[in-house]
Amino acid sequence: MHFRNKSRDIGNAMLGQNAQLAAQQSLAEHGSDTAPYVRLIAEDFSVLSGADIADIAHFMCILHGSHPGVIDHAATKITEDAAREWLMQATDGFAAERSFLTKLTVAAGPISGVSADDPSNAAVLGQRKALEMLSQSDRNGCAIGAAMALVSDWHCIRKILEPIALRLGVEARFPILPNVEKTSDLKRELAQTPALERALNFGSEQLLNQHRGLWQLLEARRNTRLSH
Repeated sequence: MHFRNKSRDIGNAMLGQNAQLAAQQSLAEHGSDTAPYVRLIAEDFSVLSGADIADIAHFMCILHGSHPGVIDHAATKITEDAAREWLMQATDGFAAERSFLTKLTVAAGPISGVSADDPSNAAVLGQRKALEMLSQSDRNGCAIGAAMALVSDWHCIRKILEPIALRLGVEARFPILPNVEKTSDLKRELAQTPALERALNFGSEQLLNQHRGLWQLLEARRNTRLSH
């Protein structure tokens, strides 16, 4: 019995380490930092016009500025004690980020269409609907995986939002979200079975894919304006 318990503990530890590595790899491969548009902005923030800034604020607010959001929905699906402290900090922290997004959107002003039948708003509303479904999934681990990916990737997105706030004269208070390390540790702790690990990774990857899709849309809008 002692050896069986020890083997089980070792197996659970390996699963947790795999989940942590998967989270780090997912961010490295699919996080906002890897989007070409984000890299362009990071290299030279001055490339952004007023219209580009309005786009970023407006569409990011459509995706994540409404309540309840990804983290709020996920909180209703989580029963694990290990996640409660993280969820409380993430919920409170992202409430402040929603307020920050709203202030940026107001300060940036309205967006302008890039074509007569501009589909951008509808596309991002579709993304938001997809995230709502993801964060309300009954598949155990999927919702919290998405919430953890949002928190981790938001630290990347903040690197774009903070200089935007500076240009617009909006105060960018320090985020009170859980840091990437704490989030990664939680993912490792929750991944106790292969099925849970897969669900956590699925939720994470799906959310990051939506973020990459948003950056691609924003870059396409900028390129359309530049070509006119």
